[in-house]
Amino acid sequence: MLDSTLRRRSLFAVGGALAGSVALAPAARASHPGGTPLEQLLAGNRRFVTGHGRHPHQSPARIHDIAAGQHPFAVILGCADSRVAPEILFDQGVGDLFDNRVAGNIVDDLLLGSIEYAVEEFAPPLIVVLGHERCGAVSATLDAIRTGGEAPGHIGAIVDALRPVVEPYVNDPDGVEKAVRANIRAQVSALVTRSEIVAHSGARVVGARYDLDTGTVTVL
Repeated sequence: MLDSTLRRRSLFAVGGALAGSVALAPAARASHPGGTPLEQLLAGNRRFVTGHGRHPHQSPARIHDIAAGQHPFAVILGCADSRVAPEILFDQGVGDLFDNRVAGNIVDDLLLGSIEYAVEEFAPPLIVVLGHERCGAVSATLDAIRTGGEAPGHIGAIVDALRPVVEPYVNDPDGVEKAVRANIRAQVSALVTRSEIVAHSGARVVGARYDLDTGTVTVL
């Protein structure tokens, strides 16, 4: 296992320039004061909710400083919903978060490969699966199950991926909310059970829910 890990890291080191992770600039290597990575994200969310956002790391100087290399302190697997942009709702900036976004925040092979790459390349201490209130992908899947209908085009792939997770809540009056939470937990589990790279990385993997009405992120 150790030898294979070293071989993987050597491979990524050779191709590191592609991701801009070689020769990290001083600003990119700087620590992020103010608590653990999760505490920093939640503090940023509180600033966002209260209208006191600092909009850090968004200056021309920051862009220049990290052009030679990135070192994000957290990986986010979030929904593609336009209202749930991680840098905005966590009040972070350029180079802080490694975002992966897809409808329903689903861990498929492509997303898992992207996250594994980030884990191998940047060794982030935190991975967050971020679902949200009234998720359209979850709602569409529940509707498809109830009606027996089929989603058009490739949307069916999303429904198929979510079906096993959300089906137990199809007749529940609060089914969408319960299914959203179940899906967040299921994708957290998928990250650590399907990926040896994630499981052995030492990164903390947590699930969280974004409230569309209040802007608040809650850790599940």
